[in-house]
Amino acid sequence: MKKLLYTLIAVVFMIACDDKKDYLVKVKTAYGDMTLLLYDETPLHKKNFLNLSRSGEYDSTIFHRVIKDFMIQGGNIAEKEGTQENSEDRIPAEIIDGFYHTKGALAAARQGDNVNPEKKSSATQFYIVDGQPWDMMTTNINQLYSKMVELLQDSANRELIEEYQPIYATGDKQKIMNFIYSKKEMVEQKFDVDLSVDPETGNNDAYQKMNGGSPHLDGEYTVFGKVVEGMEVIDKIAAVETGRADRPLKPVPMTMEVIEMKKKVITENYGYEYPE
Repeated sequence: MKKLLYTLIAVVFMIACDDKKDYLVKVKTAYGDMTLLLYDETPLHKKNFLNLSRSGEYDSTIFHRVIKDFMIQGGNIAEKEGTQENSEDRIPAEIIDGFYHTKGALAAARQGDNVNPEKKSSATQFYIVDGQPWDMMTTNINQLYSKMVELLQDSANRELIEEYQPIYATGDKQKIMNFIYSKKEMVEQKFDVDLSVDPETGNNDAYQKMNGGSPHLDGEYTVFGKVVEGMEVIDKIAAVETGRADRPLKPVPMTMEVIEMKKKVITENYGYEYPE
């Protein structure tokens, strides 16, 4: 009898666990879709983001601030409505140790410490981390640039100069930077130097796993989720041409879709392990 009772309890427990559900948010843009998972450990931010996404208030807002190798910021509902965000609506900070600004992290924008010492979050605005790639984070940038300038100014390096000139002529900063980083090993060999540095992120393993991020933001802003699908969309939006105040010259609007899914399925599909 006891064995049967224990079996029934186990079955009920398994069913209950299987029925636990969560909500993902799909951010739809002309550059593709990004699927966001929101952390249970930041309940105030999670609830607020889900409510705004469900209600359609985020729809037709834009990514209004885009900085390559840093982040893409959006969700300014007040701008869409022609109003101003009420400071009383700010969300108390939920800065959790272990939630880092790795590539793909979802975090809340906020005003600076001088007017917001409690680090309260904007009621609507958020950003998704693009961040520096890991190889850039672990490279002495100033020394690499300095050594490359020496090589490019030496006419003896004709092949290198000829390879560089058409890239420089494009005026594309990203292409120029990629070219310079691609020559890191060559520079190290020619000058017999080691250009590697310890990024001192506080969690190198996390940043290396996600291929970079923006560690200088850790502990300053609330990270409340991450992109679990559509990481390539971050790169596409981050690469758009921008003008004054880092605003895209061509608007990048978004719409939101909230998706209900069993936690077990989320773990299976996206590899996210929920805390017990």
